Amino acid sequence: MTAAVARALDDDLPPLTAALTGRGIDHAVVDWHDPSVDWAGFALVVVRSPWDYARRHAEFLEWAERVAALTALANPPAVIRWSTDKRYMADLRAAGVPAVPTSFAAPGEAMDWPQADEVVVKPTVSAGSLDTERHTATRRARAEAHVARLHAAGRVAMAQPYLSAVEGERGETALVFLDGVFSHALRKGPMLVPGLSVVGGLYVEEDIRAAEATAAERSVAEAAIAAIPGAGGPLLYARVDLVPDDDGRPVVLELELVEPSLFLAFSPGAAERAAAAVAARLTTGPTARG
Repeated sequence: MTAAVARALDDDLPPLTAALTGRGIDHAVVDWHDPSVDWAGFALVVVRSPWDYARRHAEFLEWAERVAALTALANPPAVIRWSTDKRYMADLRAAGVPAVPTSFAAPGEAMDWPQADEVVVKPTVSAGSLDTERHTATRRARAEAHVARLHAAGRVAMAQPYLSAVEGERGETALVFLDGVFSHALRKGPMLVPGLSVVGGLYVEEDIRAAEATAAERSVAEAAIAAIPGAGGPLLYARVDLVPDDDGRPVVLELELVEPSLFLAFSPGAAERAAAAVAARLTTGPTARG
């Protein structure tokens, strides 16, 4: 399942659909907001690239609940609801998972600003690094103005210290898990730097390359996945984005459990592993939908 605006931009769809075809799994790629889709007619609905969900959050959550009442939905609606609001970062830290310290402020609330030379401000419901700004401590007024704009739009704001190590050799590391098992890792270039463009109005362009995850990164990612509420077992897919803290230790920057790019083309066999995870969830039924 995708969105009309994302269909041509999702680089995971071609290798995944080819791998599903190779396994003899009947499938179709449809838009989540298409009213003509009969979701009950399918054995499994796989959420892949509804990259416009942040602009239609309440509608998307209602859609997930409705579809899950009709057929199997991966990932499940409880996980979708929890992970599409980045206030889950507080839950991770409460569970003892190393994660970037994060402050939150709903409309009408004051922000408890991190003690840091630079801060990152964004809404708790967002995707693709949109509406995300980086400010120095000397530009606090601009950071506060960004929070005010988010509040005026009825959005909850969040603030995090900017960890400059993300611009170093290790940068941001994304660890991909399929059916609860680690599959592959990617290195992502820094996102909050000048000169990056927005693709299709949906996400900031990314500099991606294959990487090897360290034992410490694997450990933190696995702890984060273990802390996810409502999973009801291994998730079909999960991506854990990590950055080094000031001491070089990996901490969770973000969990991607709803519509992440899985970067299947960057790891040999990844598309086949994803298709195998889909196949494992299929019971007798006519079609798996992506």
